[in-house]
Amino acid sequence: MEWLPLHEPLRQLAGYLKDSLSGHDQSAQKHATLMLSQAESSPDINNYLTYLVTNAQQPPCLTFNLEDFHAIRCAAAVMLKNDIKNFHKRIPSSSLLYIRSSIFLGLEDPNSQIRSYAGNVITEIVRQGGILDWQELLPGLFSLVSNERGGVSPGAQEGAMGALAKVCEDNKQGLDRDYNGQRPLNFIIPKLLEFTSSPIAKVRAYALESLNVFIPQKSQALLLSLDPLLAQLFLLANDPSNDVRRNVCRAFVHLVDIRPDKIAPHMEGLVDYMVSQQRKTDDPELALDAAEFWLCVGEHENLRAALGPFLPKIIPVLLESMVYSEEEIVMLEGGEDDADEEDRVEDMKPNFAKAKSARTAVANGETDVGGPDEIIDPGANGSSGGRYAKIADEDDDLSEGELEEYDDVDDVADPEDRWTLRKCSAAALDVLASVFHGPVFEITLPYLKDNLRHSEWPYREAAVLALGAVADGCLHVVTPHLPDLVLYLVSLLNDPEPLVRQITCWTLGRYSLWASHLGNPADSVRYFEPMMEGILTKMLDNNKRVQEAGASAFANLEEQGKSRLTPYAEPIVRQFVRCFGKYKDRNMFILYDCVQTLAEHVGQGLARPDLVNILMPALIHRWNKVSDKSRELFPLLECLSYVASALGSTFSPFAGPIFSRCVRIIHQNLEEYLAAVNNAALDSPDKDFLVTSLDLLSAVIQALEPDKSVELLAVSQPSFFELLTFCMEDPSNDVRQSSYALLGDCAIYVFPQLQPFLPSILPILSEQLDLDKIPPKQMDTGFSVVNNACWSCGEIAMRHGKGMGPYVDRIVLRLTDIITNPTIPNSLSENAAIALGRLGMGSYQELAPHLANFAEQFLDAAEKVDFTEEKATAFEGFTMVVVQNPHAMEKCLAKFFRAIANYKGILVPNTRTRNALTPLFHQVSLFPFCIGSKYLTNYQTLTGYKSLIPDFNTFMGQFSDDDQLVLRSTYNL
Repeated sequence: MEWLPLHEPLRQLAGYLKDSLSGHDQSAQKHATLMLSQAESSPDINNYLTYLVTNAQQPPCLTFNLEDFHAIRCAAAVMLKNDIKNFHKRIPSSSLLYIRSSIFLGLEDPNSQIRSYAGNVITEIVRQGGILDWQELLPGLFSLVSNERGGVSPGAQEGAMGALAKVCEDNKQGLDRDYNGQRPLNFIIPKLLEFTSSPIAKVRAYALESLNVFIPQKSQALLLSLDPLLAQLFLLANDPSNDVRRNVCRAFVHLVDIRPDKIAPHMEGLVDYMVSQQRKTDDPELALDAAEFWLCVGEHENLRAALGPFLPKIIPVLLESMVYSEEEIVMLEGGEDDADEEDRVEDMKPNFAKAKSARTAVANGETDVGGPDEIIDPGANGSSGGRYAKIADEDDDLSEGELEEYDDVDDVADPEDRWTLRKCSAAALDVLASVFHGPVFEITLPYLKDNLRHSEWPYREAAVLALGAVADGCLHVVTPHLPDLVLYLVSLLNDPEPLVRQITCWTLGRYSLWASHLGNPADSVRYFEPMMEGILTKMLDNNKRVQEAGASAFANLEEQGKSRLTPYAEPIVRQFVRCFGKYKDRNMFILYDCVQTLAEHVGQGLARPDLVNILMPALIHRWNKVSDKSRELFPLLECLSYVASALGSTFSPFAGPIFSRCVRIIHQNLEEYLAAVNNAALDSPDKDFLVTSLDLLSAVIQALEPDKSVELLAVSQPSFFELLTFCMEDPSNDVRQSSYALLGDCAIYVFPQLQPFLPSILPILSEQLDLDKIPPKQMDTGFSVVNNACWSCGEIAMRHGKGMGPYVDRIVLRLTDIITNPTIPNSLSENAAIALGRLGMGSYQELAPHLANFAEQFLDAAEKVDFTEEKATAFEGFTMVVVQNPHAMEKCLAKFFRAIANYKGILVPNTRTRNALTPLFHQVSLFPFCIGSKYLTNYQTLTGYKSLIPDFNTFMGQFSDDDQLVLRSTYNL
């Protein structure tokens, strides 16, 4: 028997839904919300909601006007979707059956918004219950879209296709799974291809949109249909619908990634097509999707060269597209002199602590390894906060219909943060310049000549952007023009239009490498100094966006100029301090970056007493102003870390309060976390407070004289090392990574204070070395934690000596697992090898029985490490282990000899280590007589092996002449 609603409950529910939307009567709205919440307990509530959603005609028992009834239906749809999302398992099966059988009526509704809501409900049912629980869904949608029974309206076909598109987007992986030998996608792909020929434009567009969901997945069903798909794309390329052509462009972009061989034969036609679509300025989204093609092909190693012959067609359209549109100008103009205005809440973007690089390079003497080259966003602000790269939209868990109905249309996102045609075109020009170099600049140069001095500012601005975009790829051909260009750009820093001043800062920053490396001092005075002074001046512009762009550009100049900025440190610092006095909160973040970058590259040049007296009061003033809960604390703590490292012992007068506050922040954060673990109603604290505080403590301990650090540790409340022990077991990889970095620094600088806590710390450290405990989805950050744990283990072993004995067996097993695992990063293997070798300095007897398990891998890993103090001490410890068990080297003896021959002890800065290694290598000669003796000579080591090898001359013959010469002459072999 078909379910039917009772009139009175239906009337009450409709009334409450209407009142819940009443913004002018808050009392009625509050009461309605309460009643709707109570209605959730009714087993039939979702039937009533479904009834309202799917009945276009108002039932006789309801007497609302058309507008109110429509709003009631929309609210019912949202409530129904949320009920399915939150309470799916509690909904009676009979009710689910009614929803599924009725919701198709919503797809046929004459109102497009109701159709969209019905699609949201369908999608949520599939998301919660799976596609197998509703086997009638796909055939039903196919039937509606194709008008199989006849009489289906175009609107209903659109509604069904829209629902199918949502199902595909939300279930793209589930639809490609095997269910009893069948994959739903095998049936869906042919149907989608069929629907791309629909006479209804929206159906064609939705069908292509759905196909675009599956192309990047490289599903077998789609790959088997690639040729029909390509044929259909070419047929639809000139479709009258912009939506269809937009999806055609997207499909070609996806195909570049998965099957470039299908794209290459059609490159000439595709170039002409994308150029024509990018010039469709009446549809910015279509133009943007076309522009993505250049970016994608330009970054594809096997396809990029194919664009070369077509650069005269491509570059002009990119340049045209870099001019602000009229809409963008309207949205961006009007922010003139706003430097004295307080920032709005929406201006303050979330700021997260930077992930501290693992100590990947301690073993080979390198600095922290960064990521791939990043290209600064050439947007209106030119700030370093953005990138050319498109930022994926965050999943706010709202579907299309809800966004249309309930989003505040006046709350427009910052236009400078959008991925636009202008930004995409600039990024594509940058990529093509990096691939083709000179030819790109030759095509761009006439445009620059025509527009750099254009009377209308949007064209001046676009020309400056273009000049900045080609900076990296065309520097060698731009260089002859730079003397004139740089001076002109400096003059543009005073342009009356703020957007021109902003982009000029960005472009000057892109050419700071050239200006900061001019060999002739006179050229530096003529070009570099005006550039530096100009950018510094713009850091105090009366427009906040220009300030931000100036600060970002100056940070870039600092990166390029490095220590060359030392002579200019005083005027730079004075300008920074003025900025501290003028900036509002938003720009303070990039100012911290400027300060820390200067500290990083000028180093001890910043430790002059006069500079300390200028800079530190401004930083301490900000330090005192920012609360322990403010997110501004992250960049401030990071900035102070670099400053402390640069100032060294000069930082001492400021260290006490900073050290104590960091300890307090760590303690508070740990307590809040434990409280949240025990009480689900409490929010878990932000771990970035922990990370940045730990990093600053590391910097302080490195900077101060040991006796000063000891004083700070002595008065730490609660106990510094007890807090560190808790942090070492924190569930956050970032926290543990910083914890082990701090642990290693403590081993180096305050080992006597650390030593009493090692019985608690070393078991935790040894567990951290277990690769099996890294979750598969956290491999990258997990490896970074283990990397720092290896490094700190080696530093502790160097100083704890025989005290490592109780932990050796467990640690050597873990370190051996690391260096014998071919899937881990080289840097981790190298750090583990260094730690293993250093462990041998105090525990050579305990390591000797394990030597055969790790000797060859140790030598392989150590070979990749530069000759440093760390490598020298590791080799010293390793050789002491070899002396205890020489026969374990049988399989890798040649590698050991080669390593000794190649050892560059002269490069080891530590005299004790250098003096210890050479005789240690000699000592292998006396194996039969001195096993168990710690201090052998390398001469004895090698000649001892000589006595064990029957045909020693043949053995030596496998080495190069240079290696033989070293071995025979140095060690008398």
